[in-house]
Amino acid sequence: MKKGYSILLVIVLIIVILIAAVIGRYNKMQINKNEVGKAWAEVENQYQRRFDLIPNLVATVQGAANFEKSTLTDVVEARAKVGQMKVTPETLTDPEAFAKFQQAQDGLSSALSRLMVVVERYPELKANQNFLELQAQLEGTENRVATERGRFNDSVKSFNAYIVVFPNNILANMFGMKPMAFFQAAEDAQTAPKVQFD
Repeated sequence: MKKGYSILLVIVLIIVILIAAVIGRYNKMQINKNEVGKAWAEVENQYQRRFDLIPNLVATVQGAANFEKSTLTDVVEARAKVGQMKVTPETLTDPEAFAKFQQAQDGLSSALSRLMVVVERYPELKANQNFLELQAQLEGTENRVATERGRFNDSVKSFNAYIVVFPNNILANMFGMKPMAFFQAAEDAQTAPKVQFD
């Protein structure tokens, strides 16, 4: 009787250890997933800050005489495209949807960069205090965007690395956890800008 009791106790102990291991791994996945969510919220926060600065920037630039309207139109259209993007938690695990989001954000960054280059031809804008303050805020925001995107990529790397190793990959599949997408460099990031002095 004692031998049967000992075997049963060992089996129960093994089951408890396995359940504890599964719970521990699941909790670690959830912690990593929450870190990704936190990092993503910071990225969105900086994108929203940039999104909110643009109308003031455009209004200030519009006041400049003979300013190229096509440049402003590009910025306004790029901002509208970003505003139409609906980002859900599922976007982070859908590489195609994430790429579309990133492409819209990169388009806005590109339009803003072109705007800043064109502004150089307008001394009255470069002397406008409102414009200078908005330009400084926008530059600071762009730096924050880059920093937060880097932090996001770091947290995604940790999450993805954790859920793809054995036996975590089995548990991740059981709980429907998928690898998340990284921010990638823009396609034209490898091309050096052309500088021309007239």
